[in-house]
Amino acid sequence: MARGSMLGRFRGRLAKRGGRRDARVAAQPAPGRTGVAQYAPRADGRPDPGEVVWAWVPYEDDPQQGKDRPVLVLAVSQGEPGAVLALMLTSQDHDRDAAEEARRGRHWMDVGTGGWDRQRRPSEVRLDRLLRLPLDAVRREGAALDRPVFDAVVAAARQFHPRL
Repeated sequence: MARGSMLGRFRGRLAKRGGRRDARVAAQPAPGRTGVAQYAPRADGRPDPGEVVWAWVPYEDDPQQGKDRPVLVLAVSQGEPGAVLALMLTSQDHDRDAAEEARRGRHWMDVGTGGWDRQRRPSEVRLDRLLRLPLDAVRREGAALDRPVFDAVVAAARQFHPRL
């Protein structure tokens, strides 16, 4: 898929959520059967599958630290009401170092540009790190991916998370 070929719809709605401190420690990897990804974005201020939202994401090497970043919501968690399953996005280009990234167990896919990035930089989604985020970790909606891009991401992520 060509970088920048799929554009998301800008929403610009704020979903004010409390508990940022709790969100830092509650965001975790999502093991087992956790949800079913179905495209269902709605401009309602809540994180829905297919939307790119901003949330606190802990670093892998130090879960007590992290940063606020865009994530793609794939599903609502079946095992934990009030949580979503998501994949993190980045504007860094990993195509140049794809072999090294794969050796380290990190797998990326281009998703293009969208309203989640003010500078409209092309983004990539990390396929192998599925996050379970409490709703209070999500602070605002950014945009929605186009349906074909969302479907392609889900299909690619199922290589790493077959129960998704």
